[in-house]
Amino acid sequence: MIAAETDADVILYSMESGPFDVAGMKSYLEGMKEGAGDDALYRLPVVLRVPPIEDEAAVRAQLDEALPTGIGGIVFPHVARPDQAATSSELLPGAWPQDPMGDQVNILIVEDHEGIENVREIMATPGLSVVFAGPGDLRRAYEGDMEAVENAIQTVLSACLEFEVPCGVTAGVDDIETRLDQGFRVIIVTQEEALAAGRRHAGR
Repeated sequence: MIAAETDADVILYSMESGPFDVAGMKSYLEGMKEGAGDDALYRLPVVLRVPPIEDEAAVRAQLDEALPTGIGGIVFPHVARPDQAATSSELLPGAWPQDPMGDQVNILIVEDHEGIENVREIMATPGLSVVFAGPGDLRRAYEGDMEAVENAIQTVLSACLEFEVPCGVTAGVDDIETRLDQGFRVIIVTQEEALAAGRRHAGR
């Protein structure tokens, strides 16, 4: 059972595309608790990636359905404008650091041309828990130009450091140590080897 065996700090559960199946997610969460104990979601929070913010009322309805399940926060992908960042904070007023005692997080992903252009204005939004640079979608946005992709990733990191917002990125076993040294504080991994390497490098 992953909740009992993994060294990860958080599980990312995505409903960005496809049906918004909260019942299916609830079954997953119940399975975690059955396999690892009633405090499984406290020890290993699950954060939900929702569809991009386009219609605030629609996103609010999704969150009203999803948040009572016990998830630890929301990931908003394709955030490209400061008004979308502000909407995320309005939708999650109880998230840290907006609520210092909050037990949820408000995570944004910047992964488009427009988002990179607006990243400082996005980052200035109060109440953001973490902002990610999204390498996969940035690769598509910059049509495979990896120098441009890396410049975009570093632009997000620079803005995070300027506004003192924890910065995230996806990394593998070959680059996780470099990303940690650059100042990224939250890493999405898809390999157990990368997780182990990152924990060793961070002294954990």
